[in-house]
Amino acid sequence: MGKQVLQLLIAGGGIGGMAAALACVRAGCGVQLLERAAAFNEVGAGIQIGPNVTRLLHGWGLQAALDAVAAFPQRLQVRDALSSRELGVLALGASMQQRYGAPYATVHRADLHRLLHTAAAQQAQVSLLLNQELQHCTQTPDAVTVRTAAWEEFTGDALVGADGLWSPVRQWLLHDGPPRATGHLAYRALVRQAGLPAQLRSQQVTVWLGPQLHVVQYPVRGGDWLNLVAIVHGQLLGQSTNLDNWDHSANAAELRSTMAGTCAPLQDLVQAVDAWRLWVLCDRPPMQSAQQQAQGRVALLGDAAHPMRPYLAQGAGMAIEDAAALADALGQTTDVPAALAAYAQQRWQRNARVQARSARNGKIFHATGLVRWGRDRAMQLGGERLMDLPWLYGAR
Repeated sequence: MGKQVLQLLIAGGGIGGMAAALACVRAGCGVQLLERAAAFNEVGAGIQIGPNVTRLLHGWGLQAALDAVAAFPQRLQVRDALSSRELGVLALGASMQQRYGAPYATVHRADLHRLLHTAAAQQAQVSLLLNQELQHCTQTPDAVTVRTAAWEEFTGDALVGADGLWSPVRQWLLHDGPPRATGHLAYRALVRQAGLPAQLRSQQVTVWLGPQLHVVQYPVRGGDWLNLVAIVHGQLLGQSTNLDNWDHSANAAELRSTMAGTCAPLQDLVQAVDAWRLWVLCDRPPMQSAQQQAQGRVALLGDAAHPMRPYLAQGAGMAIEDAAALADALGQTTDVPAALAAYAQQRWQRNARVQARSARNGKIFHATGLVRWGRDRAMQLGGERLMDLPWLYGAR
């Protein structure tokens, strides 16, 4: 008799859900992925993925697909947003490949999602189902069942909540209420490099650090487009305060006003962009136990488990790492609760560390006064040593 094929239900068809579907079917599971939207897509703009993530994508056979859509910057530069002075540089490119065995990439979220979706859809044991809004979940010692808004039921050996920041699966499991607003706003834009003045085009990652703000820019889509993210302290004014309606139209004049005290090169860059989208940043405190990542036959993955601030560029990365660890655990045993407990035990402390470091980085990026002076001095003395992260990039 052959090995039992575990049947996995995945709630959510974003980057984390698609990664979990692909990884788990490769580990021998059958997968039904349930997405509440009417189409599979990803909102947002660019993301950075370190070698800890590209290594996994390569292992899933996606190197060529990633190479076709990503950019691979040669350096990461940190600059003072007020003076334009360079504070530090981290070599990427061949240096990162040599140190960690995989490249550092920058990619549009939709492109990364599309390549994962394409790979998952090609697997015979994966069913990708749209318009499936989950309303109820029940688990027994032998199975887990979810019911949709249309009163359709799906039963499997395990349920994975990859349903994002506002995860219903998390609430069924943990009952801990909504995420918290961080008091930070993110303005995002994506522009064709060919439409920018030559001096504003860039093929590297640049981070501009200012008091209570920072701006990140990097190439995506093979370098043809420039992704921009400006994060500032503030609250939404005169707009919806419903935080799960998190993508708001933004008036470029608001951001230009906020950047009024910054250096001319940064102001020129902001002035060159006519349309921005605005996100209210939310997170949760760092994880405190494995029980926050899995209980019984239900597990959480990505933002559903550990939403984090974007100051370490690892939100999508931790979701993809979760997917790989989940597949490893499910591929080793048919005892599903034991497998999910092992998955949670492997992942929660690393996720908590990344959550905590991301929040800490935000304070450093946005520092004022003596803390800002000390940060700049430390960057000048040991920039590459401070910016390189072997504990993050070298393992999962």
